[in-house]
Amino acid sequence: MASGEPHPADERWLRDADLVVAVDAGAAWLAERQIRPDALVGDLDSVAPELVSRFEADGVAIERHPAAKDQSDTELAVAYARRHGASEVDVIGAFGGPRLDHELANVLLLSAPDARGLALVRAGSRTTALRGGDERDLDGQVGSVVSLFAVGGDAIGVTTTGLAYPLRDETLRTGSSRGLSNVIVAKPAAVRLRQGTLLVHEQPAGEPPAEGVETK
Repeated sequence: MASGEPHPADERWLRDADLVVAVDAGAAWLAERQIRPDALVGDLDSVAPELVSRFEADGVAIERHPAAKDQSDTELAVAYARRHGASEVDVIGAFGGPRLDHELANVLLLSAPDARGLALVRAGSRTTALRGGDERDLDGQVGSVVSLFAVGGDAIGVTTTGLAYPLRDETLRTGSSRGLSNVIVAKPAAVRLRQGTLLVHEQPAGEPPAEGVETK
């Protein structure tokens, strides 16, 4: 649970969670909903000291880091979840908030070599990464929006099925918006990648984008 601007519907991602990790100010969002995390991770510069004390008294593990560090609080929290056995990690609250640089850093976490199983989620939307040699079925239903973006270099050999604008062993260039706003028209729908790293964003049909974001 990061400290961006979660959607009210994001509690859905916590229902079946085996481990809940609060990231700094994300602890307040959980506390407002009377959700007890298993751990609180970060430099704790944006969470009320009394909430930290309350969590600690309630048996929540506290992993405090110095403000001067080489990783963001969210990256440290993902690492904590991995160390405690998580093979799949959904990050709530990765988007929005006053710090655009933090939002960008959260998205770029998906491009790390060890980011398999990591997703950034908001309401019904999910952003993940596909790596060379991977093929993935898309979760969305017909009408869902799918956007594909190359990161860290060109995405080579992109092939899609079930989308309105198909790609057949094509290249998506880094910095290009060509993969923006495709739509699932048939199931099963899938994306395959031969080489590189591809961000895959899935958004249900009719779900509004984050406040202040324009669609294509």
